[in-house]
Amino acid sequence: METVFLFVIIFLFILAVFDLMVGVSNDAVNFLNSAIGSKAAPFKRVIIVASIGVFIGAAMSNGMMDIARHGIFRPEYFSFYDLICIFMAVMVTDVILLDVFNTLGMPTSTTVSMVFELLGATFVVAIIKMAGGSELGFSELLNTEKALSVILGIFLSVAIAFFFGTVVQAITRLIFSFNYRSRLKWKIGIFGGLCLTAIVYFLLLKGAKDLVFMTPEVKDWIKSNTLLIVGACLVFFTLLMQLLYILKVNVLKVIVLTGTFSLAMAFAGNDLVNFIGVPLSGLSSFADYSANGAGDAHGYLMGALNGPAQTPIYILIGAGLIMVVALAKSPKARRVTKTEVGLGSQQGGEEMFGSSRLSRGIVRLSIRIVEGTRRLLPQRMMKWIDRRFNPQETIMEQGAAFDLIRGSVNLVLAGALIALGTSLKLPLSTTFVTFMVAMGSSLADRAWGRESAVFRVTGVISVIGGWFITAGAAFICAGIIVMLMHLGGHWVMLALAVVTIVIIVRSNRRSIADAKEENGDLLFQSIVNSDSKENLWPRLMLYITDHQQDYLGFAADAYSKITYAFISDNSGMLGKMRGRLERQKAVMKNMRRKETLCLRSIDRREALEKNTWFHLSINCCMGIMYNLIRINEVCREHCADNLLPLPEHYHDGYSRVCLRMETLLNDTIALTQDYTPEGARMLRSGCDHLKDSLATLRHDLHQSLREDNPKAMSVIYVYINLLEETQEMVSSVRKYIRAYAKLRDADFNSRSLPVPAMAEA
Repeated sequence: METVFLFVIIFLFILAVFDLMVGVSNDAVNFLNSAIGSKAAPFKRVIIVASIGVFIGAAMSNGMMDIARHGIFRPEYFSFYDLICIFMAVMVTDVILLDVFNTLGMPTSTTVSMVFELLGATFVVAIIKMAGGSELGFSELLNTEKALSVILGIFLSVAIAFFFGTVVQAITRLIFSFNYRSRLKWKIGIFGGLCLTAIVYFLLLKGAKDLVFMTPEVKDWIKSNTLLIVGACLVFFTLLMQLLYILKVNVLKVIVLTGTFSLAMAFAGNDLVNFIGVPLSGLSSFADYSANGAGDAHGYLMGALNGPAQTPIYILIGAGLIMVVALAKSPKARRVTKTEVGLGSQQGGEEMFGSSRLSRGIVRLSIRIVEGTRRLLPQRMMKWIDRRFNPQETIMEQGAAFDLIRGSVNLVLAGALIALGTSLKLPLSTTFVTFMVAMGSSLADRAWGRESAVFRVTGVISVIGGWFITAGAAFICAGIIVMLMHLGGHWVMLALAVVTIVIIVRSNRRSIADAKEENGDLLFQSIVNSDSKENLWPRLMLYITDHQQDYLGFAADAYSKITYAFISDNSGMLGKMRGRLERQKAVMKNMRRKETLCLRSIDRREALEKNTWFHLSINCCMGIMYNLIRINEVCREHCADNLLPLPEHYHDGYSRVCLRMETLLNDTIALTQDYTPEGARMLRSGCDHLKDSLATLRHDLHQSLREDNPKAMSVIYVYINLLEETQEMVSSVRKYIRAYAKLRDADFNSRSLPVPAMAEA
C-alpha cells in the first residue's frame, strides 16, 4: 500500500510542475502589464528583468508552507488517507482551473483558488467523517477565518485599488500632462525619488518579508527604523534620479523596470506556497506515515503537520527555474497580459469583450454624471483641465498601449497599496490590486472613450466576476473530486491525475497553435501601430481582401452543405451548420471592428474616399451571412419537425441553382485574387442572368403549385423561401463586386456589358 501512496506523492509533484507553469502564466500579468503596455523596454529585456526577480524571490524564499499544512484544516483530526485525498483534489482542481482562466485570457488569483480548493475539499471530507459517526463538527475540523479574509480581500482590493488608481493618476496627469517631456526638468527628480522609495518600502514590507535572510531580528530592526529608511531613500533616490536625467537617462523606464523586478520578486517569494505547498505537505505526510503509521492509512492522524517545515533549497531553486521557463515560453502568459493591456490601452485597438446591458447602463450613467459635473465647474477650470488631458499630445513608445507615466504610476501605486495593506493587516490581493489600479489609471487618462467604454466596462465586470467564479468553482470542483477519490480509492486518484496531465498537454498544444495564429495577424498590428499614414492603404486592402476571400469561401461551402442537407432531409447537419454560422458571424463582427480601426489609421483623405465602398462591401458580406442564417433556420425547423421532404422532381432544378450559386461565389473569390475591371463587369452581368433564372424558376413553381400534392405545400413554401433568399444573395454578391472594384479602382465603371449568360451546369 505504501508503494501506491508513493506513486500518489510522485504524481503530486508532477502536478506541481504543471501548477507552477499555469500559475506563473496567470500571475505574470501582475508584474508584466505595465512594462509591456508602456514599452519600457523590448519584450525580451522585460522578461529577463522579471525572470531575475522571479528566480531570486523563489530561491530566497524561506519555504514556510504553513497554509497548506494547517492553515485551512486541523490536521490532528484527519487521517493520512483523508489528507492525501484532499491534496490530490486540490492539485487536480488547481491545475485545470488556472489553465481554463489562462486559456480565456482572464487574470485571477492563485491564492483565492488554493484557499477555496483546500476549503472545499476539507468541507466534503468533514461531511464524510461526520456522516461516519465522528463527534467533531465543522468548528473543530475547519478554519474558515482564512476564507472569509480572502473574500474580504476581494472587495477591499477592488474598491481601494480602483479609487486610488483613478485619483493618483488624475493628479499625476495634471502635473505632467500627456506632453510630459517638457515638464520633466525639475519634477522628475522628486517624482522618481517618490516612486523608487515606494518600491523599496514595498520590498521591505511585502517582497522580502518571507525571504531567507529576513530573520526576526532584521524584521524588528526594519520596523523600528522604517521612517529613517524611507527618509534616507527619498533623499538618495531624488538626487540620483535628477542626476540620471541630467545624464540623458530615461528615468521613467528605470522606474518601470525596477517596479517590474520588485513585483516579480514579491510574487515568487510570497505566492510560491500556492504552487508547491500542497505537494510538499503531501511529502511530509507520507514521511510521517511511513515512519509511524504502521500501515493504518485510515486511522493514523496527521497532527505532525501542525509543526513548521523548511523547504530544501534545491526544491526552491528548481521551482524558480520552472517559473522562469514558464514565464519566458508560455503563450498563455502573454494572452493574460494582453487582456489587461487591451482594457487599459490609450489607443483604439481590438476590443476583446462585447457589450452588455449592465455596461451600457453604467456608461450612460457615467456620461450624465460627467456632463453634470462639467456644467457645475467654472469654464476656465474645465478648459485648463482639458488642456492637461489632451490625448492628442500623448507621447508613447512605438506600439505602446499607454505612456511611461501611467506605467510608473501603475507599478508604484500597486506596490505601495499592497505594502500599506500588509502593514495594516488588510488582506489585499496582489492580482486584484494590480489589475484595478491599472483600470483606475486608464479611466483617469480618459482611455475609455465613447467608442470603447462599453466594451471595456464589460471586460472589467467579466474579470471581477471571474474572481468570484474562481472561488465558487474551486470550492465545488475540489469537493466533487475529493469525494470521488475518498470513495473510489487510490485507483481513482491515479486516473484523475493522468486525465489532468492529458488535459493540460492538449490545452498547451492548442494554445501554441492559437499563439501562432495570433502572431500570424501581424499585418493588422503593423497597420494600427504604424507611425506613418502614408502607403498604408495597399496593406489594408490586402488585409480586407484576405478576410473577405476566407468568408466567401465559407459562404460557398455553407450554402452547399445547407442545400444538400435540405434535399436529403438531414436535420443533424443543419443543426451543426447553425453553430458554424453563429461562430462565423462573430468572427465577421470582430473583423469588421479591426478593419474599421485600420481605416482610421490611413490618410484621412484616402479614408473618406474609400469609406463608402469599404462599408458597402462589408454590409454585402453580412447580408449574405443573414441570408444563409435564414435559409438554414427555415430548413432546420422543417426537417426537425419531420415534415415531408422536397419532392424528387424539384431536385434537379434546385441542384442546378445551387451549383450556379457556388460557381458565382467561387468566381468572386477568383476575381479578388486576380482583379480586372472586365472580369468584374462580366461577373456582375452573370449575376443578372442568375437572378433572371431564379425569377423564372419561381414563376414556374407558382404555376405548378396547383398540380402538386396538397400535403407537400409546407415544403413547397420552404422551397420558395430558399429561392427568394438565394436571389437576395445574388443581389448582395452583385453589389459586393461593385464595392470591391471601387475599392481597387476608384474609376471603375460598373456599367454592365453585353456578355453571354453563365453556363448552367
